[in-house]
Amino acid sequence: MFVVVLGAILALMHLYVWRRLIKDTTGPGRTRRVLTLVLVTLLILLVATLVLPRLTGIRDAAWYAWPGYLWFGLAAYLFLTLLVLEPVRLVLRGWVKAEPQPAPEQPAGLNRRVFLARTTAAAAGAASVGLVGFGAATALGPPQVLQVPIRLRRLDPALNGFRVAVVSDIHLGPLAGRAHTERIVAMINETDADLVAIVGDLVDGTVAELGPAAEPLQDLVSREGAFFVTGNHEYFVSDTAEWLHELERFGVMPLRNENTTIRRGGAAFDLAGVNDLAGRQRGEPPDLDRALAGADSSRPTVLLAHQPVQVSEAAARGVDLQLSGHTHGGQMWPFHYVVEAVQPSLAGLSSVGETQLYVSRGAGFWGPPVRVGAPPDISVLTLEAFR
Repeated sequence: MFVVVLGAILALMHLYVWRRLIKDTTGPGRTRRVLTLVLVTLLILLVATLVLPRLTGIRDAAWYAWPGYLWFGLAAYLFLTLLVLEPVRLVLRGWVKAEPQPAPEQPAGLNRRVFLARTTAAAAGAASVGLVGFGAATALGPPQVLQVPIRLRRLDPALNGFRVAVVSDIHLGPLAGRAHTERIVAMINETDADLVAIVGDLVDGTVAELGPAAEPLQDLVSREGAFFVTGNHEYFVSDTAEWLHELERFGVMPLRNENTTIRRGGAAFDLAGVNDLAGRQRGEPPDLDRALAGADSSRPTVLLAHQPVQVSEAAARGVDLQLSGHTHGGQMWPFHYVVEAVQPSLAGLSSVGETQLYVSRGAGFWGPPVRVGAPPDISVLTLEAFR
């Protein structure tokens, strides 16, 4: 059903783009037929990019996934820019109609309408190509390293300056492989963090396909270790449990509705992790009560939960700080507004009651390798006690 609905939406988008970029700018004939065939081919490529890797695996998908996903981003911005230009087009079309009509042997009015259609199409094309080019450079470039101080209730002053490197949404897959992981690991290691938290959506494929791409995670260096919680994409693959075992082999400890105590001398805080909401489909739902069982109420609790929306339950249970990802910061403006409508926070630090929520924009991307208004990040949170 999802594929059917998505396919219908993409078909309607392409139909609108065809009308504005091809039908309105060309006359009947060979040029229109050729351009129509090109657009239909791009639509088929896009659908194949979204569907085939799940059916045949991602090992040999890169050759069509790169052009397919880049076209996805370009088609989305063509659709949006053409919509934005629609009022201008309608006003100018009315102006053309109001002009005195030329004689049949001098179709200047028709030429003027075609000229306006081509001008609008060129403006939409230039804006879309510029946005996608800028967004691709941002998405494929190195993540920003953000330094964020966070004050916690009940934190022992002996833990002042404790540094947690947070990374999410790495999205290893047909477009992001081992080099992507190596760069992220190197950047995290340069932060000299005390603890590394990977808050979900690490992979979009099986261990057999992506195990070598994830292997550099074994080179993560931190004094208190690296921890992981599942994201929704971990449940889209067929071997979630196998991935969790593989991460353990790499020295990254999954927290599956459980907690552990992080100690430094006589000071401590509890680190808990819950499964993603998508785990319900696999009989592995998030269980916050189980995740917090045994946590000491006299010291702070830091919760790893992939989706920010889980913060309402965390706040009800007195969690001090929740670390999340999932949103990608919206990834491609103006889709930020859609994400904001369904999640309590798009990115950065906020609070729900006495619970603080920090949301990373993620270090990777999903779908188009494009980020507009939402650069990738690795966040280093420095914990401080209230004075």
